[in-house]
Amino acid sequence: MRGDRKKRLSEQFAQLAAEYFKKEASRHSLITVTRADVSPDLKHATVYITVLPENKEISAINFAKRHGSDFRSFVKKQLDLRVIPFFDFKIDEGEKNFYRVIENM
Repeated sequence: MRGDRKKRLSEQFAQLAAEYFKKEASRHSLITVTRADVSPDLKHATVYITVLPENKEISAINFAKRHGSDFRSFVKKQLDLRVIPFFDFKIDEGEKNFYRVIENM
């Protein structure tokens, strides 16, 4: 049961992060949420993103980290959870590598 809940929460956090960044991010780059992972104790979550153009990754990840507490408040309003996790944001290196392989085919 715990695995199902963790998976469901991961999907919900990814969806909410995509919604949040669509509203809050500048139009200078495209931030795409690829997935979210939740810790086993459900107290921490990592949201993985890709950014286009690639040279805007640093500013985008800094933006995401600066807005972590605002995003946490957004999640709190959207979901009825006893404990809202603390969020971290990272570039999805696996997704970037996948697209590099496709480009070189």
